[in-house]
Formats: sequence, structure tokens, C-alpha cells
Amino acid sequence: MLAQLEQLKQKALWELENIKDAREVESWRVCYLGRKSELTKILRSLTILPLEERKTVGAYANELKSSLENNLDERKKTLEKVQLTTITRVAGIDITLPGRPIPIGRLHPITQTLKEIFDIFISMGFQVVEAPEVELDYYNFEGLNIPEEHPARDSMATLWVDYKAGGRPILLRTHTTAADLRIMEKLKPPIRAINAGKVYRYEASDATHSPMFHQLDGLAVDVGITMADLKGTLYEFARRFFGEDRKLRFRCDYFPFVEPGAEMAVACSVCQGSGCRLCGNSGWIEILGAGMVHPRVLERGGYDPEVYSGFAFGMGIERLPMLRYGIDDIRLFFGSDLRFLRQF
Repeated sequence: MLAQLEQLKQKALWELENIKDAREVESWRVCYLGRKSELTKILRSLTILPLEERKTVGAYANELKSSLENNLDERKKTLEKVQLTTITRVAGIDITLPGRPIPIGRLHPITQTLKEIFDIFISMGFQVVEAPEVELDYYNFEGLNIPEEHPARDSMATLWVDYKAGGRPILLRTHTTAADLRIMEKLKPPIRAINAGKVYRYEASDATHSPMFHQLDGLAVDVGITMADLKGTLYEFARRFFGEDRKLRFRCDYFPFVEPGAEMAVACSVCQGSGCRLCGNSGWIEILGAGMVHPRVLERGGYDPEVYSGFAFGMGIERLPMLRYGIDDIRLFFGSDLRFLRQF
């Protein structure tokens, strides 16, 4: 039986040495090391041999099996090197060159801006809430002192939905302030909340306008809140976001859902205040409207305006990175131009 094993070894090694293809390697392994191979049959038949011969033949058979497995591994490595060299030569690949980098995605500049704003207001005690983009007319207009005949509706070219919920008209929200009443209905004072998302206006696109853009709205309600709290909160936000050197302007304005109202503007970073198409040649760009929550809005939210007061503010998100980085066209954010997006 030893002679049979030696003959098997010579035959197996000769065939392995002459193999030129990886598929033939697997056939060779099945033939000489598989469950039905001649070597396996010899190992299984050792029980019929005398004890001394069994020890000798068994040791040699196990040694032969280990040797064939090692030779098989070496042959695989050799064939892989030959195959790689052939591919390199045919395709003209230089395997010494570094590999091509895998492209890695990144957050959109609007998402980056939102995350930064959230961090600033959360550090000041605000919580982030969510609100629907498809809204009832009541929350978007009626409950905010903007009844059907109110002229303020003309400034918000509305996209109405051809469907009524319980007989009440619905629309794509025109501002994130629509969430204020929902927040007051669900939460009890003290309230410090912000919500952000997409809003929609039926208007033409230009350098500073888009039919879809992003807003962030803030609301604070408690006992004893004053205009000084509002101004201090907004100035602290602007200081952290734009830096201490950026000039700010805070002046009176009108919004139906606040009394008194105010708007805050930031010096234009493109023209440095001299006037350009981005700022409408004024040198300033308004970034938010704000004011003390109107007593009627507090009542609709379920609060007694004799006890509670509050402030609210809303800002367009796209304008903030435009001011910070000197971007002169809002449409760049939605154009999917990687040359622009990779800068952030």
C-alpha cells in the first residue's frame, strides 16, 4: 500500500505542476483530496490492515495529504500572480500606482446650515420640533390673524391643494410660522421651540427667490418675556453664526401675528454695503422677521395673554450661507452642480 501511495503522490504532483488554469486547480483538488478521492479511500480502509502496518501506512497517508494541500496552496498563489501579470500586460495597468479614491458623499450646504443653527439654539435652551408641510388654512393663515380677506395673503403666493380636509381648505405651507399654533396647542409654558423645513410660494425664480425654499421658525412663551429677550436671543444667534464683526440692523416691521414686529438685516457680504443685485442695491439683506406674539394668537393657542407673553421669529435658511460665503444666486443650492456643492 505504501507503493500505491508513492505512485499516487508522483502522479498528483506531476498533474498539479502542469495545471495552467484556476478552474483546473479545483478539479485537481476534488480528484486527489475530495471525499471520493483515492487517498481518502485508502485512509478509510486502514482499519483492515494489521496494527503495525496501519501505523506506518496511516502516518505516510496523512503526511501525503498535508503535503498535497500545501502544494495546492502554493500552486494557487503562483497562478494568481501569472493571471495578474497577464491582465496588467494586456490592459496596460500599472499595479504600482495607488488605488483610485472612492468618492465620499457629504451633507448639502443647506443641511449643514440647519445643523449649525440647531446647535446654536439648542445651546440656548430651545427644542427642535417637526411640523407638516401640507397644512390647514387655519394654521397657516386664519389662526395667525390672516383671515381670508386680509391683504397679507397677497404677499404669500399660495399653492393650494385640490382637496379639503373635513371641509377645510389645505395648502402647501407658505411659512414655518404655521407650526406655532400647533406647538402651543400641544405644549404648556414655558416653551422654547424651533422648527425648520421646506416652504412653498407660487412665484418665479430669480437670484433671491425660489418657489421652494427652507425656513426656520422659533417660538418662546413664558411669564414676563419682553422685546429685550427677543433682541438678545437674535443678536446672540447672529454673533455665533456670522461672527462678532458683521454689522446688524434691527428695526420695526409689520407681521399680522406679532405686535410689535421687527426685522433684522445683515450687511451684504458681496458688496460690503455698497449695493449689488443680491441686496437690491441697499447694502443690507433681511434675514428674519420677528416680534412679540400677538395676544389673539396666544388666545387661540390656549394661553391667557394677561399672564403669558412670548416672541416668535422666522428666517430663510438659504440666505444665511449666501451671506456668509458671498453666494449671489439662491438657485445654485438646487442646481445639483457638484462644482458648487463640493466647496462645502
